[in-house]
Amino acid sequence: MTKFNQNRPTGKDLRKILSERILILDGAMGTMIQQEKLVEQDFRGDHFKNHSGELKGNNDLLSLTRPEIIKNIHRSYFDAGSDLVETNTFSATSIAMADYNLQEIVHDLNVASAKLAREAADEAMSKDPTKPRFVAGAIGPTNRTASLSPDVNDPSLRNVTFDALVEAYYQQIVGLVEGGVDILMPETTFDTLNLKAAIFAIENYFETSGNRLPVILSITITDASGRTLSGQTTEACWNSIAHSKPLGVGLNCALGADAMRPYLQALSKNADCFVHCYPNAGLPNAFGEYDETPESMSNFARKWSQNGYINIIGGCCGATPEHISLMAQKVKNIKPRKKKTFDPRLRLSGLESFKF
Repeated sequence: MTKFNQNRPTGKDLRKILSERILILDGAMGTMIQQEKLVEQDFRGDHFKNHSGELKGNNDLLSLTRPEIIKNIHRSYFDAGSDLVETNTFSATSIAMADYNLQEIVHDLNVASAKLAREAADEAMSKDPTKPRFVAGAIGPTNRTASLSPDVNDPSLRNVTFDALVEAYYQQIVGLVEGGVDILMPETTFDTLNLKAAIFAIENYFETSGNRLPVILSITITDASGRTLSGQTTEACWNSIAHSKPLGVGLNCALGADAMRPYLQALSKNADCFVHCYPNAGLPNAFGEYDETPESMSNFARKWSQNGYINIIGGCCGATPEHISLMAQKVKNIKPRKKKTFDPRLRLSGLESFKF
């Protein structure tokens, strides 16, 4: 059995465990929040009771106004078998919060969200000290894209700069680390340039603070074309970010498990780090709900594990603790993907990848 720091597992512990077994990520945060049938007052609480705009739907605020809900969701995923949960900070950047005129709360919001996940992880470990639990600081893509114009009539137009993204991500990272995350995880990346800004901010933080955490990067293939929103194939996107030497890379959101398989296979074949996947529970139906059952989703997880594609598995939109619990059971005794090594070679990327 792997020995680890039972007070709080370290990055070294995480790397060791990833080489020994498949880790289980959590499922959707938003799906679980929707089940609570919350109203405007839940999002306002005492913190924002006099705020001028509507706040319902800004789920990150619940870490301040209804923290017990968020912590219970983290608990439910740990109880279902998750080794790793993400913080409730998908939109907790100054850029995303500007839509609600709440830029000034970003630091406190990230600290509070990280602390809730940390407390839930520590409680889970106190119940079972033999199983380490980790917290990943979720860094969403923001609601702006650095590579694409928001106006089809003006291709040169941009509504955000690279430097503005770096500044926003850096501010979020400081709060997440202060709150106690073990991992930094830029996720649901639809624009590679946004992800490069996040990577740059992370490296700036490491250099400034002297504190280096494991980094996991998660990209999103937006449709059946097999490309990100900014046009890159999976392999091209990996070539664009491989220089950052992340602990892991993977795919999440946008597609159901069945549609995601070929892109996961391509990433697993080309990446020299650990690989993860957390797909949606299918595609939204006419009512905006997700139809893929725990049984169906867990069968994909088992197939991917048996094929040697993954080191971490979880769920995105529509995935619940029931999905995660069955996934954990189905992959429990399957060996994780072995990290690959490649000969040094010139690897470039435009919209397509090029290997010389």
